[in-house]
Amino acid sequence: MLKQFKTALIFLGIFTVITGIIYPLFVTGIAQAFFHRQANGSLIEENGTVYGSELIGQPFSDPKYFWGRLSATTSFPYNAAASSGSNYGPSNPALFNAVQARIDALKEVDPDNNAPIPVDLVTSSGSGLDPDISIAAANYQVARVARYRGLSEEQVSELVSKYTEGRQLGILGEPRVNVLKLNLALDSMK
Repeated sequence: MLKQFKTALIFLGIFTVITGIIYPLFVTGIAQAFFHRQANGSLIEENGTVYGSELIGQPFSDPKYFWGRLSATTSFPYNAAASSGSNYGPSNPALFNAVQARIDALKEVDPDNNAPIPVDLVTSSGSGLDPDISIAAANYQVARVARYRGLSEEQVSELVSKYTEGRQLGILGEPRVNVLKLNLALDSMK
């Protein structure tokens, strides 16, 4: 029995070193060598300032910016440590109240916009962290952003087109616009 215990301890030590040290260092080294930006959070950085990750949404409520999807995370919006959806069912009054509050906010800053509001502007994603909006959601906001920034709608529309990302691998998902990238591009326009 002592011999089996000794063998078990040796194998425990060997596999602890292999799976707990060597393998993680190997995978981390590969990731840093070939996917450095992604392995470090896909951060958006300009002039030495990190503005966020292109994978996690940011809260924007100023009318001169494009607004992203609602965040359902707890403590504060877009809390990456508390990723979750709201889990509100369609008959839950809390869902109705959240949607109505966002509709009211959109109408308050853009009262002349009578276009149908895209659903992704009034609901949260499954993770509560979605950094992207649909092209329809971006186009819905073009007139407001242009007016608040003193730009033409054509200038803002061109920027939306420039920052529109296609389907992944040409077939997965829908075309989308990263809100943080688009808003940073707007800020760089003078």
